[in-house]
Amino acid sequence: MTSSPTSNLSADPVRVASEGSLLDRDASILDFNSRVLDWAKRTEVPLLERLRYLCIVSSNLDEFFEVRAMLHLTAHTQKDKSGAYTSESFKSNYKKAAQLVEEQYSLYNETLLPALEKESIHILTHGVRNPVQKKWVHDYFVREVKPLLVPVGLDPAHPFPQVANKSLNFIVQLSGKDVYGRQNDIAIVKVPRILPRLIRLPDKVAGRGSCFVLLSSVIRAHLADLFVGREVGQFSQFRVTRNSELSVDEDDVENLRTALRQGLQHRQYGQAVRLEVSDSCSEHLSDFLLKQFKLPKPALFRVAGPVNLVRLSQLIDLVNEPELLFPGYQASYPKQLERGASVFARIQKGDVLIHQPYESFEGVLDFLREAVYDPQVLAIKQTIYRIGNDTVMLDLLREAVRRGKEVTAVVELKARFDEEANINVAEQLESVGAQVVYGVVGLKTHAKMLLVTRREGKSLKKYGHLSTGNYNPRTARLYTDISYLTCDPQLTADMDHVFMHLASQSRLSRMNKLWVAPFYLHRKIIAQIEAVGAAALKGQAAKIMVKMNALTDLDLIDALIRAGQSGAQIDLIIRGACMLPAEVENFTDNIRVRSVVGRFLEHTRVFYFLSGEKESLYLSSADWMNRNMLRRIELAWPVDDPVLRQRVIDECLSVYMQDGRNAWRLAPEGHYEKIEKKGRHIRSAQAILMQRYSASVKNKK
Repeated sequence: MTSSPTSNLSADPVRVASEGSLLDRDASILDFNSRVLDWAKRTEVPLLERLRYLCIVSSNLDEFFEVRAMLHLTAHTQKDKSGAYTSESFKSNYKKAAQLVEEQYSLYNETLLPALEKESIHILTHGVRNPVQKKWVHDYFVREVKPLLVPVGLDPAHPFPQVANKSLNFIVQLSGKDVYGRQNDIAIVKVPRILPRLIRLPDKVAGRGSCFVLLSSVIRAHLADLFVGREVGQFSQFRVTRNSELSVDEDDVENLRTALRQGLQHRQYGQAVRLEVSDSCSEHLSDFLLKQFKLPKPALFRVAGPVNLVRLSQLIDLVNEPELLFPGYQASYPKQLERGASVFARIQKGDVLIHQPYESFEGVLDFLREAVYDPQVLAIKQTIYRIGNDTVMLDLLREAVRRGKEVTAVVELKARFDEEANINVAEQLESVGAQVVYGVVGLKTHAKMLLVTRREGKSLKKYGHLSTGNYNPRTARLYTDISYLTCDPQLTADMDHVFMHLASQSRLSRMNKLWVAPFYLHRKIIAQIEAVGAAALKGQAAKIMVKMNALTDLDLIDALIRAGQSGAQIDLIIRGACMLPAEVENFTDNIRVRSVVGRFLEHTRVFYFLSGEKESLYLSSADWMNRNMLRRIELAWPVDDPVLRQRVIDECLSVYMQDGRNAWRLAPEGHYEKIEKKGRHIRSAQAILMQRYSASVKNKK
């Protein structure tokens, strides 16, 4: 591949990057989880937080298999040897996942459990429980567990039962004959989800520290009680993960909400993609299960512990040990706002930027709250993607309806794993008279915007909120995002046009400032990248800095490579999946990729372009993925105020390029290397920002 700048910026439609030269998307997702797991390994991280990161990795892996594994498994079954999904991609990604799982359980058993023991936090197996504890556990089993278990002995009249996605189950081999004299030697025990997976022993029974037992351990110790008259031989806990992508033909349904409700009923029983069993499970039983679930050998995961580490996160809530957690962080009230003062009046003076979670989401809630209770506000329009379980925003929207305001909510029913919650939100809003729409058929509405129309004198004025993240008060404390408040007439007019489009599906009006997917966003970004490349060819300043969650769109990757080969300097801060290989000689020499994984989940999307003397910066709801560009309603908007633009550059880009604690560099070989700078004053970007905003609060006081 030549690195000649003049040849690579041509209009030649042939890609400079073939799919074979790019990194595997799913391998990159698994690599991200290795970086998360690194936090569970760090001795300087508080113990219960290390356990939390271990559980996060398990949760992420569950989603990986539920969403990404089916295409690889199908390719393997069909023996596909070409394309993005092949038999080889199945083997390599399942092997990579298996290695990650093995690393998890090794860390759990050899490091975290002993460390918990030292803190007098004990997870007691049956073998170490004393007689008093065994009696309590037995009584608990008889009283709380056994009445809910229905063991199924398999025979022609009792086929293999339906096993729900990610549920706990046991397979048991029995000797002898049943009460009718038949030789049915396999039984299945399904464990109801309603039962707690972690049980705390009373202090008078625990005897020392905090003692817990796993539900799987309780059932395992009393399997014989479920099969009176039979002898229990080999057995194993098991869990099956199923493909959980909802398949709804939106063009062929009369009511999307009803169709999704029906689809949700079947999600728990999709095609199996992974089987987890105890590491002691016999080949006979594991082969039997693989056959039942129609899975190949590489889909079998043997684990040295509970099959669902995610549930261990309950321990963090059950143990009251603040010293084993991160020190509490109190977000400051947005520095551009004044608590108790009118948000509208402040926005009239200029745009307001809120950097979450360093600044609190309360500023956004105060904006909506003022709109709800202001008699001059006539209408409120909002998109809802993941609103969470906190009802404060929902309550405010319902109150707005009760106060006679026109409320329009664009509720995305297809937000993965939040479908049921969003259906409930839609129904609650409709029940009080809000206008609820579900966006555009075939597209997800991923844009985050809130628009308020207010009467001021003889005219109507619009105030808008745009965000890189969701309207979710809980995740606003855990994710880094930018909220943007404005009354810019061009931006708010654009927002209004987008709302009109979503409600009526009429032709989208020409935008003043917003870049909207799937209409303009993709080509606007490519045009910006090409402009930077053209500036580089002329010997002018040429720089691109981008921060986002994922980079997998082939056209955007190709444009970046071309610009880099033209001489542009490109720095990409990509938290998760990245298919673009960095710093490869004679190919991507000028492109650097780093990933930052910290205490907070990095979630901001920031696009910075410098071509000659022209500098532009955009915030966005979209990652650079094909689905975001072509199959979603997404927004990107400019930060025109030079002070706010510099603030975004400083807080979202520059400080991350200096991170010496939590940053990882994508090496030319395709793996990530931890960037560890030495020195007393080397800190992470997040630590710097936490300290900066904490100091600003102290200075205010």
